[in-house]
Amino acid sequence: MPRHAGAGATGGDVLATAWQALGGDPALLAGLTVRGDVGLASPFAVESLALGAVGAQVLAAAELAAQEHAGGARGADAQQHAVGHVELDARHVGIAFRSERFLEVDAVASGPGFAPLSRFIPTADGSVRLHANYPQHRAAIARALGPDPLAAAARLTGPEVEDRVVAAGGVAAVVRTAQEWRQHPQGQALEALPLVQLERVAAGPRAPTRPVPSIRGLRVLDLTRVLAGPIGTRTLASYGADVLRVDNPRSPEDPATLLETGPGKRHVELDLAAGADRDRFDELLDHADVLVQGYRPGALAALGLHPDRLAQRWPDLVVVTLSAWGTSGPWSGRRGFDSVVQAATGIADGARDAAGAPGVLPAQALDHGAGHLIAALVLRALTRRRREGGTWHGELSLAGLASWLTAAPRPAGPPSAPVEPVDAAPYLVRLPSAAGVLTLVRPPGSPTWPAGPVHLAPAEARWRDRGPTPPAGRGGQKVP
Repeated sequence: MPRHAGAGATGGDVLATAWQALGGDPALLAGLTVRGDVGLASPFAVESLALGAVGAQVLAAAELAAQEHAGGARGADAQQHAVGHVELDARHVGIAFRSERFLEVDAVASGPGFAPLSRFIPTADGSVRLHANYPQHRAAIARALGPDPLAAAARLTGPEVEDRVVAAGGVAAVVRTAQEWRQHPQGQALEALPLVQLERVAAGPRAPTRPVPSIRGLRVLDLTRVLAGPIGTRTLASYGADVLRVDNPRSPEDPATLLETGPGKRHVELDLAAGADRDRFDELLDHADVLVQGYRPGALAALGLHPDRLAQRWPDLVVVTLSAWGTSGPWSGRRGFDSVVQAATGIADGARDAAGAPGVLPAQALDHGAGHLIAALVLRALTRRRREGGTWHGELSLAGLASWLTAAPRPAGPPSAPVEPVDAAPYLVRLPSAAGVLTLVRPPGSPTWPAGPVHLAPAEARWRDRGPTPPAGRGGQKVP
């Protein structure tokens, strides 16, 4: 288990659970030391989730780096010695879990926020959480509830509002208790699943058909949006990966979100349902090492990109799948976001304020936790591919993390101090961009992004040449 040099959470439960699911050597866990306190006060074990998710990621990176330096040598004892000790600054982790709140453009606070209708709204029998940050989801709410959605919802039950909005193509969830979620068919579908899954795909080869690349220059296709997936690929970029984010030109991302999750990446616009764009995407896959995708379950398969087909055509591709609600169960095809998943799974109910209103976690912890676990899945898959060969597929869901949080023991003793108004300056970095000079939270651990622009404009859909990349940890300008 990790050691703690302070008095706060260690993240040991999440780290041990995730590390086992990732197929990691448990002896390596003793090499992680946590210093300080996270500062994410909550009635739930958010601090443990944060430390465990980031701990798994930095440990997986250290293990892969040690393996690369050893030339792929095997043996758990030799590897443990090579990995050595990894230190984690808990306060840095706490600030990183709220990184979007610290985004500045030319010294002006510019972090993405919530639209007016992205909130809890009262119903005739309780509350529902809506998500309306995207125009198409605001339009769905209008179709479902009319021009005055608050008045309409007050006359309906929570399940009626939820069903109407979802049927219209929107995003909504009743504020349920944890017990109600466990009894819900989707909660039951998740109950038997591990926190994360990493499996060898049966359709893949037993040995690599080409060498496993170094993480510096690793080619990553990013088919994710909003926070969780982009945080995962942003983390990989901080280690030197060449990350191409692929957006549908008909569904542009919020500019602030693109800036905050875009350091170290380029993004391209391709419509995967269109002939020429699909051909270009397949060409990118021909030379990719990793695909991280957040399409709703079944959506990529409908485009001919089922995991088994991916393994057959691109046998060395590591694929990690992120979903909101899991890949099985009646809600698997639903849209979902961190805030809505918190409402459905009992977190909002368990975080009610003194007046009884539904509450939220002190950070978008499901998104951030999933993001770091995505990076851990990729890094562990590369390590296992070096040792064992084969084609690897990782999987996790926001609802899976939420279910873990509601089932985990509640924190004992008084909560630690909140992240703000702590001095975040030691953890910030400045990077140039087309929008202005960005102030961002550095990734926890030692890596950071190479100095250079953060691009808003779409790039050319091609990979960079594999060549020397700036050493991790030397990019950007620290905030004085």
